Amino acid sequence: MRTCDNRCMTTLKSKLQEDLTAAIRGRDELRSSTLRLTLSAITKEEVAGKTARELSDDEVQKVITREAKKRREAAEAFAQGGRAEQAEREKAEGVVLAEYLPKQLSDDELHQIVAQAVEEAKSAGAEGPRAMGQVMKIVNPKVAGLAEGGRVAAVVKQLLAG
Repeated sequence: MRTCDNRCMTTLKSKLQEDLTAAIRGRDELRSSTLRLTLSAITKEEVAGKTARELSDDEVQKVITREAKKRREAAEAFAQGGRAEQAEREKAEGVVLAEYLPKQLSDDELHQIVAQAVEEAKSAGAEGPRAMGQVMKIVNPKVAGLAEGGRVAAVVKQLLAG
């Protein structure tokens, strides 16, 4: 166990590990397998590249977001393939992962942020569908981790077209 050095804060990764231990003790198969897979994805990310390193909480959050997206996509694929049981399992795993992510923006909140960015881009002289790149550059830093890219792009397209 690590000792506390000034910043006695629980990191997101250690929270995942503690929750995994609790899930195993509580015989919660869904939660323990989901957390195990997520922790292995984090470890894989830590050893990728030339030197092994410990990921920051932001980087861990990106890994969790990526894992949650995989679950959503797999659930859709299973549902389309007529495998409802697997689709439900993937959705349930996605729900477990969502607990470790920041609350997503509501449609209204996202709409407001994008509308402001569209106005900013228009005042800079960019209009119509070609302004998409400029608007996304303004919006992305504001919504990073709070809204999925596809969702953001759809709202941007809708507001630029309308």
